Amino acid sequence: MKNKVNRQLDEKLMDQLNYQPFQGAAIGHPVKQRVAPKVRVSTGEDKLVDSLEDVVKKTVKDGMTISFHHHFRNGDFVFNKVMRIIIDLGIKNLTLAPSSLTGVMNELVIEGIKKGAITNITSSGMRGSLGDFISHGNLENPVIFRSHGGRARAIENGEIKIDVAFLGVPNADRLGNANGRFGDAVFGSLGYALMDAQYADQVVLITDNIVPYPNTPASIKQTQVDYVVKVDKVGDPDKIGSGATRFTKDPKELRIAEMVNRVIVNSSYFKNDFSFQTGSGGAALAVTRYLRQSMIDNGIKASFALGGITKPTTDLLKEGLVRRVMDVQDFDKGAADSMHSNPNQQEIDASWYADADNKGAMVDQLDVVILSALEIDTKFNVNVMTGSDGVIRGAVGGHQDAATAKLTIICAPLVRGRIATVTPDVTTIVTPGESVDVLVTEVGIAINPKRTDLIKILSQVPGLPIYTIEELQQLAQKQVGTPKPLEYQDKVVALIEYRDGSIIDQVKQIKD
Repeated sequence: MKNKVNRQLDEKLMDQLNYQPFQGAAIGHPVKQRVAPKVRVSTGEDKLVDSLEDVVKKTVKDGMTISFHHHFRNGDFVFNKVMRIIIDLGIKNLTLAPSSLTGVMNELVIEGIKKGAITNITSSGMRGSLGDFISHGNLENPVIFRSHGGRARAIENGEIKIDVAFLGVPNADRLGNANGRFGDAVFGSLGYALMDAQYADQVVLITDNIVPYPNTPASIKQTQVDYVVKVDKVGDPDKIGSGATRFTKDPKELRIAEMVNRVIVNSSYFKNDFSFQTGSGGAALAVTRYLRQSMIDNGIKASFALGGITKPTTDLLKEGLVRRVMDVQDFDKGAADSMHSNPNQQEIDASWYADADNKGAMVDQLDVVILSALEIDTKFNVNVMTGSDGVIRGAVGGHQDAATAKLTIICAPLVRGRIATVTPDVTTIVTPGESVDVLVTEVGIAINPKRTDLIKILSQVPGLPIYTIEELQQLAQKQVGTPKPLEYQDKVVALIEYRDGSIIDQVKQIKD
């Protein structure tokens, strides 16, 4: 069967997993039913446990679904502590359901798959050796990739039923009140973990910092927690900002950022009380710095900034250029440190951030969003999941969710090395072209033809180079040539959900 973006889907697999093909970005107003977790009643006794292994033995059984958060990013120590115990105990047939998988988790996930401990995975993304391992067909069942809002939706409606959530926190009291703001391993917002704490049948907090009761402010509450385990160290906060959240000095990325800022400033959305979100790529992050100066020059203040938060964004809050920061995760230590000192930096959970099936998500109020891309095609479809070689090396993240903004800007170089970023067809569709308004490259911009209002306004901006997206694709092809078509085997190794739970694309096993 084919979906609305003309992607062929495995009909047998779609029927087996009870999926519907993607039919469009519009969500409508369906009535949805949420689920509730089981509750093991506590009568006030301490929940402190000396041994993580003992807790794993009590809680995890064959065939269960276990979850983790990725707020420590590449500084995470908790995941590997828990998975080492699970593998050594010989527990089998688990579904792994983290908010995302970072590089420090790869080795034990691969070992867990090889030893039969893990047979299903649902995540926002994966990279490195694990992405390569999955792309070569080494997991029995297809990975389900969901956006951050899509994961919240799936947890709330019971599609993801978490049996045990193992949640690392930088502090907790003896009954399980915890936050991400204080301690040696501060990471700021617990936005993704809050979903697990609310809906998992059993919640295990893991911390290196037991504080006096009652611990406030409490992001995770004692009413949600079954066990609290103290360990030597839960994570390295200095590695929160590593990897994707680098601050660029690349002249090409800075040129892209400067051009993105010109698009925003010359649009009808740049006015007092506008709202915005930036992504995690180098150019997308740099936009915040250019935008700051434009706001000062024009006397403009934003109502809120949303999403994964960086220090440049919290600096805008401190300067009074942004009234509120709505914070679902912190991309660097500066943003994390800001949370405990500024009451206008509001922690939000992933449902409030981007769940398509709740009574009003923050992404629905976004005026402007700046996002990056591995590939974008001539229909404005965006790929942030697979490389041009077909190997999984990215994450859906909040890409689909935030692309519902009034002005969605994709920033990406025309080519990377000898690989075109602007292509006739992307390798994997994650965000549909109907959600994308403008592509910005170092060469110039392309505007989605459906946005005649933007074409009219931006065509009048002096010195702003405007192309059709087909022209940009031809420029890219002229630089790097036409690649050989990818060859795949029949096995589907991953399904990409759209934020409403329909399937927008699939990833097949690559041929060696």
